Amino acid sequence: MWTYVFIAVVVALAIAPLLHFLPTSTQRRQAALREEAALAGLFVEFRDLPGYGPRLERMSRSERQVVYYGARLAAAADRGRRRQSWWRVDDTWRGGPQRLLPLPPALEDLPSSVLAASVDNNSCGIYWRETGDTGDVGRIIRCVTVWRSDLADG
Repeated sequence: MWTYVFIAVVVALAIAPLLHFLPTSTQRRQAALREEAALAGLFVEFRDLPGYGPRLERMSRSERQVVYYGARLAAAADRGRRRQSWWRVDDTWRGGPQRLLPLPPALEDLPSSVLAASVDNNSCGIYWRETGDTGDVGRIIRCVTVWRSDLADG
């Protein structure tokens, strides 16, 4: 009898460190959000928030580094496109320091958890901290997909 208890304790001690590698519920939720975006054709990566120097210098690295959900743009469609960004400040969108373009209409329906949006020669997309749910990801997918189509149509 004690032999079986001893074996059970040894097995439990051997398995316990492995439990540390199981994902938490937050990690599983983030993975589900990223998978949904990837299956819809968006790419997901960590990026610094877009912006000009003085604004970013006031932020710590952890504040600047957020998740970017983006759509790649066709190389043929990038002629004449300039880098532009918009930030959400108190539920109002504001353009970058150069204020070249107004907020694209496709982005007006973005969830309030989205921090910023940007476009450059390679991609268009949004920046957020993944604080929403799958409904928010669905809205982001629709907005970014429409935006990519609008940019391709010129």
